[in-house]
Amino acid sequence: MKTIYTHICSLFLMLTSALPASSQGLPTDGPLTVRPMLQQLGERLLQGKQGSIVAIRPETGEIICLATNSPAGFDVNLAIAKAYAPGSTFKVAQALTMLSEGVISPEMSIACTNGFTDGNIHVGCHKHFSPLALRGAIAHSCNTWFLSTFMSMINDTFMYENCEEAITTWNGYMKSMGLGGPVGVDIAGEKGGLLANVNYLSRRYKDGWDGKTIMWAGMGQGDITVTPLQLCNLAATIANRGYFVTPHIHQATENRPLAQRYLTKRQTKVASEAYAPVIDGMRLTVENGTAAAIKTTYPICGKTGTVENSGRDHSAFIGFAPMDTPQIAIAVYIEHGGFGADMAAPIASLIIELYLKGQLSQSSENKAKRLSAIKTIGG
Repeated sequence: MKTIYTHICSLFLMLTSALPASSQGLPTDGPLTVRPMLQQLGERLLQGKQGSIVAIRPETGEIICLATNSPAGFDVNLAIAKAYAPGSTFKVAQALTMLSEGVISPEMSIACTNGFTDGNIHVGCHKHFSPLALRGAIAHSCNTWFLSTFMSMINDTFMYENCEEAITTWNGYMKSMGLGGPVGVDIAGEKGGLLANVNYLSRRYKDGWDGKTIMWAGMGQGDITVTPLQLCNLAATIANRGYFVTPHIHQATENRPLAQRYLTKRQTKVASEAYAPVIDGMRLTVENGTAAAIKTTYPICGKTGTVENSGRDHSAFIGFAPMDTPQIAIAVYIEHGGFGADMAAPIASLIIELYLKGQLSQSSENKAKRLSAIKTIGG
């Protein structure tokens, strides 16, 4: 009995003790919130790849994993300063915004037959039954659903005086979720990405613009870019059902207490009732949707993203777990990793399992070995 107790205590300390300042590229000016076992697994899973893994304790904003890899090794800028299109991970932010505005309802169904078509524009979609309501649209990442609803919001002259008012309203919701600018992490060099507003769109589209011009943002492409840190923070706002604490990597000490901004809840503009159907959709994503391959014995809520770019697509995933008592929020972004379900989602599931269970099962360890052996650098 004593041996088992000692082992459990030792495991707990390995998971929860602060990561000492090291030479791995993380800050070196004090004890960190990063969990050593998560960091080590993250670095292992990123071998041969370029990308980032960011994990946060939703309730506190503590960064518990910040792993990155590039051809030159660790590069924190990949997580906090490199702007990427979010792809379909962004659909959850779209859903929260449109639900809050009353543009859509959870029961609103839209037909999708082989993707979205408008004139000479065609965007493919995952194979799924049709029509879909919101929860199913999130679970199966229906491009038709989100392109058409976002375009409708921007062009809605009944709710908004014009497109400018619509995009300004949209922009305000997104900013409240931590997008469109640095979130304020206590690491030097953070940047904020791109969030379309009236001035930007007027400069870019000098001949005018409307919902069809910018509809690509509805599926996380076009006039929207984010950092992996912002994506993880977005997942934390959903896990918390409407707030986030500014992410931070330094632990409070007697000589260096945390600044108030790292202790204060920042509320989103999203209506409280909007979270339940979106979280249901994220749970369905893992149960029988685009991330069904990462089924676990505990309820992960997530959203995959397959991000179009030159070369092979980027693989992205955001999520949190457990569903009703969230302890971890995560974002994984792998450049040239292919479908979100192929690489980012299984990597995220392993980090979540280690944090919640304290160790990987044998089957998960085998999965970690397979993922670690995959190389994407130069893809």
